[in-house]
Amino acid sequence: MADDVKPRVKVPKKAAAGETITIKTLISHKMESGQRKGKDGNLIPRSIINRFTAEFNGKSIIDVTLEAAISTNPYIEFDSIVPEEGEFKFTWYDDDGSVYDTSKKIAIG
Repeated sequence: MADDVKPRVKVPKKAAAGETITIKTLISHKMESGQRKGKDGNLIPRSIINRFTAEFNGKSIIDVTLEAAISTNPYIEFDSIVPEEGEFKFTWYDDDGSVYDTSKKIAIG
C-alpha cells in the first residue's frame, strides 16, 4: 500500500430527484512508473492507480481503466443523475493490490 494516499470527493449534500449533478474526485497518490531507480540503484516498483469505479446505491455508474501515463494525483470529474436519496461509493485500485475507497451520502430536497 502506498503511503499518504488520500481520496477526496465533492458531492452536493442535496439534489432534486432526477437532477444531474457534477461529482469531482481526486486521490493524492505519488504514482511510480516502475522506470526510476532508488538511492540503492534498484528500480522502484510500479505503483499507479489503474482503475476507478463509482456506484450509487450499489449500482455501477462509472468504471474507468487508467493507463500508465496517468498523472500524479489523478482528478476525475463526471456527471450523474440522482434518482433517489442514497450513497455514492468511490473506489480506486492500485497496481500493488491496494484498494482505496470513500463514500458520500446525498439527500433529496
